Amino acid sequence: MPAHLLASAVARLPQSGLLALGRLATVVLWPLLGKRRRYAATNLALCFPELDERTRTRLVRATVRATVTGVFELIRGWYAPARALRGLADVQGLEHVRAAQAQGRGILLFGGHIPHSELCARLLGDALGERVTIVARRNNDPCIERLMDDARRRVFADVIGKKDVRGLLRALSRGGIVAYSADQDFNYQNAFVPFFGVQAATLTATPDLARRGNAVVLPFWFHRDEDGRYRLQVEPTWSGWPSGDPVQDAARYMAELEAVVRQHPEQYLWIHRRFKTRPPGEPDLYR
Repeated sequence: MPAHLLASAVARLPQSGLLALGRLATVVLWPLLGKRRRYAATNLALCFPELDERTRTRLVRATVRATVTGVFELIRGWYAPARALRGLADVQGLEHVRAAQAQGRGILLFGGHIPHSELCARLLGDALGERVTIVARRNNDPCIERLMDDARRRVFADVIGKKDVRGLLRALSRGGIVAYSADQDFNYQNAFVPFFGVQAATLTATPDLARRGNAVVLPFWFHRDEDGRYRLQVEPTWSGWPSGDPVQDAARYMAELEAVVRQHPEQYLWIHRRFKTRPPGEPDLYR
């Protein structure tokens, strides 16, 4: 069966079926995910030292399952027809988007790396009645990248590379709505700020990018509830942000994200080496 037909079939599964597929795939893939499981275990030990080992082990299993399920949620976001997504999300805060649009400004939806990020960007666009632009890391394999880029362009207004600053500024300057996250490890334009009490290399350029693109920065949070539905929340810009101090602004972002992640910790992308870049003299945390 051609890949796009299989993807379309997965995208049309009832939510209970898609989540069951995620659980099954986690069991099948578990032996192959040793490195990612170790990253997750290290991150969770660093960020939740108050938890006992048994509880953290359960949290590792839950976060790996959420990440594997996120692959199928990604496929749903790319290939599901609009009718298959109706009733799947509760969306709050659209008035903040409309207010920014009324000013003729672009919108930078500032979120975090959650496995179902692109699906929620699609769901938000459907709720708004217009497509959202996303910022995505390009795949190193050109064939896979072409497939992913084609799939994304089915449902998003544009796909901007992670380091394509000009493309991001063009989209914002034209009044676009861009979903953007800056919570992964950055070894450039960064500052070390606390994330769950651990110094994390964090991008400091976001306020300047928003200024150059004449954009309003709106926090965009989301999670999947136990009933399988997605809860999306667009918030107004944080009070006093940006402050004029890029390091302080990066720290505020990490603090706000931490508060959100603590509500549903298994749904964060812990399999990423968030603390890979260390302050001078500090050892590699993932050895």
